[in-house]
Amino acid sequence: MPHLPEHLLTGYRNFMNGRYPAESGRYRSLAREGQAPETMIVACCDSRSAPEAIFDAGPGELFVLRNVGNLVPPFEPDGEYHSTSAALEFAVQSLKVKNIVVMGHGRCGGIRAALDTNFAPLSPGDFIGKWMSLIAPAAETVAASTFMTATERQTALERISIRYSIANLRTFPCVSILEGKGRLTLHGAWFDISTGELWVMNKETGDFERLEMD
Repeated sequence: MPHLPEHLLTGYRNFMNGRYPAESGRYRSLAREGQAPETMIVACCDSRSAPEAIFDAGPGELFVLRNVGNLVPPFEPDGEYHSTSAALEFAVQSLKVKNIVVMGHGRCGGIRAALDTNFAPLSPGDFIGKWMSLIAPAAETVAASTFMTATERQTALERISIRYSIANLRTFPCVSILEGKGRLTLHGAWFDISTGELWVMNKETGDFERLEMD
C-alpha cells in the first residue's frame, strides 16, 4: 500500500521528469544559498487560488502564507500561538521581503461563513467561526445591507477583508517602521476564480481595479 495518495505520487514523478530537470540548477542554488524572495503573499488556503500558479512563480520567488480567508490578525504579543504573525515576522525580519501582497479571491468559503448568521460550527472548537470573527463588525454591516444581492455582499466582504488585513499589518511595528522608511510596500489583490481576472487595490483610493492584459 503506498504511503501517499496515488495522484500525489504521479504528480511527483511528473515533477521529477519535467519541471525539476529544467530548474535543477535553481533548486541547487536555493539549497546552497538559501531563499531570498522579495515578495510575501498572504492568501487563502482555498485549493482553487494558488499564488504560485496565478503569478507563474518559480521556486524561491514567493514566500507564501495561506490561511482561511487570507486574514492577518492585529499585533498581539500575548504569549499565545500565532502562526500568521510568526510567518510575517520571519518574512519581514529575516527574509527582509520588499512587498507584502494580501490576496483574496471570489467565492471564498470563509467569507461566506462570516456572512451566514445561521452557520453551524463544524466542530465543538468552532475554529473557523473564531478565526472569521476577526472581521465580524464588517460582516454584520455587509450582511445587513438589503440593497445588495448575496453575490454582491460576498464580493464586498472579500474585498473589505483585504483592506482589513492590510490595516492590521500596519499594527506590527516591524511593518509600519519599514513601510515608513520606504523599504516595504503593502498591496491588495482579489482573484476571480471563474474568469481568472486579477483585481488590484488602488493604494490611494482603496478601489479594486481590474488588471488589464497587454
